[in-house]
Amino acid sequence: MSSTADKIKEIEEEMARTQKNKATSAHLGMLKAKLAKLKRELITPKGGGGKPGEGFDAKKAGDARVGLIGFPSVGKSTLMSKLTGVESLAAHYAFTTLTCIPGTYHYKGCKIQLLDLPGIIEGAKDGKGRGKQVIGVARTCNLILICLDASQPMTHKLLIEKELEGFGIRLNKQKPDIRFTRRNKGGITYSTIGCKLTKLDQKTITAICREYRCSNAEICFKCDASIDDLIDVVEGNRVYTPCIYVLNMIDKITIEELDLLSQVPHYLPISGRHEWNFDLLREKIWEYLDFIRIYTKPRGQIPDYSAPVVISRKGATVEKFCLRIHRGLLAQFKNALVWGSSAKHNPQRVGLGHKLMDEDVVQIIKRIR
Repeated sequence: MSSTADKIKEIEEEMARTQKNKATSAHLGMLKAKLAKLKRELITPKGGGGKPGEGFDAKKAGDARVGLIGFPSVGKSTLMSKLTGVESLAAHYAFTTLTCIPGTYHYKGCKIQLLDLPGIIEGAKDGKGRGKQVIGVARTCNLILICLDASQPMTHKLLIEKELEGFGIRLNKQKPDIRFTRRNKGGITYSTIGCKLTKLDQKTITAICREYRCSNAEICFKCDASIDDLIDVVEGNRVYTPCIYVLNMIDKITIEELDLLSQVPHYLPISGRHEWNFDLLREKIWEYLDFIRIYTKPRGQIPDYSAPVVISRKGATVEKFCLRIHRGLLAQFKNALVWGSSAKHNPQRVGLGHKLMDEDVVQIIKRIR
């Protein structure tokens, strides 16, 4: 009986043999859907995924979680120690770090948790080494730092991306703007809003849905989606995570080589040993997390600038601000006074839907019982 890994290999070989054209797009779509299902089984076998494993259940702390991922001996432990002060064992041999080591540092009033994860190897997504635990923790991070040795081939970058992709992590990508709704009848129908589909047709869409045993569904596309985009939405378990490629050990290479590496998107050159570019690294992490700071102002007092409330810029409303402080605030909420960039005048009286901006000051007015 063929194992799941064998079935995956067979499908990948069939896909490689199949010519890509309009006539084969539906068949390729079906094969890709089968492949996605098998990879899901490989990652989370039937009967549950079991315990996360010793050392991989680091409790979430702070406002954001940043994971350090890379092959063994690329300087992750040194970087962790220099940024957070937490001693993560570093040595001149592979697999020095065997568990998830957490540490925290503060930047612009934000407490950031850094996770030093064991070095992954090729085949991690298939369970080699401690790959499943490592990439499983990576799925919970707000940001991933892929650490690369600047003196090593850039193929390491492609291999790590492949491992993360195989575990459902999409790096520096937006979630496809597709609404997928299962129905009880009516077959497979789709519509588009503000776009034209150039990579999908009715036959391919139907083939993908049927592979997921879905005979009735309504799909609304708001982007020119690909086969992979549709499969990701139907699977529903993908995470879309920002990523910075940290090119460590730049003291080992020449200026000319560094100029070539600068063509890599989302990259930042550093030297962990000499602490070169650390200020820029902290700023880049803050930029990619895309957070804003909101200061609270108790009634009759000056704003508290020492401990901002940190929330994501996306959907940063007064309601989200209240929920970040305490869920019970919504039940007592009457309105709020806002000072800062988002206010038309200072202060402006606003409701829960008001969109906040970085370094706004907010005073919550409660209902009188």
